[in-house]
Amino acid sequence: MAEFNFETLATHAGYSSKEGCGSMAVPIYLTTAFDFGTSEEAAARFALQSLGPIYTRLNNPTVDIFEARIAALEGGVAAIGTASGQAASFYAVANVASAGDNIIMAQKVYGGTSNLMLHTLKKFGIETRMFDADSAEDLESLIDEKTKAIFFETLSNPQVAIPNFYKIIEIADKYGIISIVDNTVATPVLFNPIKKGADVVVHSASKYISGQGLTIAGAVVSGASTNKKILANPRYADFNEPDESYHGLVYTNLVENFDIFTLRIRLGLLRDIGATMSPFSAWQLIQGLETLSVRVKEHSRKTQKIAEFLESHPAIKSVNYPGLKSSPLNKFVSENFTEGLCSGLLCFDAGSRKVADDIMREVKIFAVVVNIGDSKSVITHPASSTHSQSSDEELLSAGITPGLIRLSVGLEDTDDLINDLKNAIEKATK
Repeated sequence: MAEFNFETLATHAGYSSKEGCGSMAVPIYLTTAFDFGTSEEAAARFALQSLGPIYTRLNNPTVDIFEARIAALEGGVAAIGTASGQAASFYAVANVASAGDNIIMAQKVYGGTSNLMLHTLKKFGIETRMFDADSAEDLESLIDEKTKAIFFETLSNPQVAIPNFYKIIEIADKYGIISIVDNTVATPVLFNPIKKGADVVVHSASKYISGQGLTIAGAVVSGASTNKKILANPRYADFNEPDESYHGLVYTNLVENFDIFTLRIRLGLLRDIGATMSPFSAWQLIQGLETLSVRVKEHSRKTQKIAEFLESHPAIKSVNYPGLKSSPLNKFVSENFTEGLCSGLLCFDAGSRKVADDIMREVKIFAVVVNIGDSKSVITHPASSTHSQSSDEELLSAGITPGLIRLSVGLEDTDDLINDLKNAIEKATK
């Protein structure tokens, strides 16, 4: 369905009501296993000669539809649904890096991602090196022959910063390194990293894709460039040499028929670790994809107005939102983001931890919640919650101050949200 536009793909990609029973809604296949019919068919599926379902830990018809749809929306060629956004990030990195290797990660990323990459992966023998994605001036100096991935976010959470995207991609391509981009905040509605040159996109589908805070899930999407970058590349020997765990399969022998990046996740990491997306989660996320474009644009328009209000308020120290004309990132947004819109996420510095705490105590509509992308507005103090495991030095390098507040603006009336913040700020600063 590549010839169709975004909204059509969001409602039709990966599924046809002309098949099966003709159900207009995507069916939920709540089953662990599938009847192969014959031992010959079972053998053919395990040998990748027949592509029917095997076991829901590996693939499932409902999950398949979600994967096909998110891949289409991101401009990718294949996707993997995972049990969470953290699982998606882990799979994307573990697919290319092992003990003795390193990855390079932006300083400004979600706190859970930072902990995963800096601390948990370290226990697996994978080193994570940090670079300043705002400029990417230090990136090239961190690369060596053991570097397997460059990981960054299109819109960082919670700072709402935009990286020097094209420079990072240029450097990754120069050295034949897989670029992995977390597109959770921007979503494919606003920005398509793969179409702009990135190799792999990851999502916490729990956020805007779910849309109502109903489902924990993630996704890994691979672009057409990934096969080309891996083929005959000495950095990625695991793809170019026999896989002893799968009868000596050489993944690069399959580049004509498969996206080998997602295939290796499915046949190795999903098989062995099992952080799999459930069919019910996939079904709920499919509903979220159908309305994603409408919701993300509306979130963005409301957030723009709230950012302008906060920027004009004398008690607020600073506001980070690239949609603001005063932002140095506004030119990039205007030239690269859909309709110049910039997501439902913003952050502002209230000046001190005490004022931030008081504002959060006084709001009535905004809920103190650590999720984002919900239809309901939420407010978070990153330093004491999402990034509370980070050291003072890590917080400083990530641009997270004691007074920083993150807002995920929902779909409530904009005037009501502004009045809620106005009243809370006045009470907190009187």
